Amino acid sequence: MDEELNKLIESLPILDEGKELLIKKFDELHKKNVIIEFKYNRTLVDKAAITNILNASITEIEKQKQIIENSKNKLNQTLTEVHTQRNLIEEKNKELNKLLDDLRQTQQQLILAEKMASLGELTAGIAHEIQNPLNFVNNFSEVSSDLLDELLVNINSGNYEFVEQDVNDIKQNLIKIAHHGNRADSIVKAMLQHSRIGTGAREVTNINKLTDDYLKLAYHGFRSKDKSFNATLKTNYDKALPRLNIVPQDIGRVILNLISNAFYACTERSMKEEQKTTKGKSSETPYIPTVSVSTKNGSGKIEISVLDNGTSIPNKDLEKIFQPFYTTKPSGQGTGLGLSLSYDIVLAHGGELNVITKEGEGCEFIIRLPSA
Repeated sequence: MDEELNKLIESLPILDEGKELLIKKFDELHKKNVIIEFKYNRTLVDKAAITNILNASITEIEKQKQIIENSKNKLNQTLTEVHTQRNLIEEKNKELNKLLDDLRQTQQQLILAEKMASLGELTAGIAHEIQNPLNFVNNFSEVSSDLLDELLVNINSGNYEFVEQDVNDIKQNLIKIAHHGNRADSIVKAMLQHSRIGTGAREVTNINKLTDDYLKLAYHGFRSKDKSFNATLKTNYDKALPRLNIVPQDIGRVILNLISNAFYACTERSMKEEQKTTKGKSSETPYIPTVSVSTKNGSGKIEISVLDNGTSIPNKDLEKIFQPFYTTKPSGQGTGLGLSLSYDIVLAHGGELNVITKEGEGCEFIIRLPSA
């Protein structure tokens, strides 16, 4: 407390105790005043700091607000672009769906064309195969006609001891006619089944008979296109093979395709061997085109093997041979669908189609179908 205030208190007409009390009170008030003044000054400093912070925050908020506004504009622009892109994508999807539909139609047409092409290959083979039973029917019909004339003569002459023999002979001939007629009927039905567009119903099928029928048809069909073609055919059918529940015309189409490819490979090698002979470079052992077809039952799978000693498939082509439209044949000699369709058919039956090839020795295709 300052001296003037002390002098003023000393001059007051009061007791010394009162003076001391006043001085003490004034000291306390002075201290409080100092504290209040300090707090006030500190508040002013804090206020300034807070003001600065608030101003900085407001500035930052304004910046963020501007950033948000810019982001919002960009987002709106992006949404507009996304909407535009979505419209473009929808249009492209419509175009792609149309192209997909067109592709499916084209694929169906190509599949049908492939089926018709293989049917064309079968035509000559079928004609050859059907001629045999028809010849038997004609021959037994002529013999039966002669026996009927003989029967009438014996009846009219009273030679009844020969009538029973004639009747039995005629009966046997009719049985043979029926047998060969059924054979011709089965060949025609096989051709009709092969020409179907859609997949037929599954039937319990004799695999050995199916394989052998298509081997004969394929051979005669191939020879009809190339009269000079000839090959040794070897067969080894497992007689204990169980019947399979399959679509016979589809599996028959696979067998036909594999055997026809084997004949083609043998033809190609024959031509190469002839060219070597012309150039004086022929091998010591003459080339004999050979196609071996076999069946066997093993480990829950029925195997159908088509082995040839023709031109082998190059290793670089092995991964591609089952792809649609891929072919090693010259342009115009293959659609590239045969093996692809065969692969899909076998796969649809729960089986697998594999190939083993040896350079310069030929190749083997193996169909494996589940036996159960």
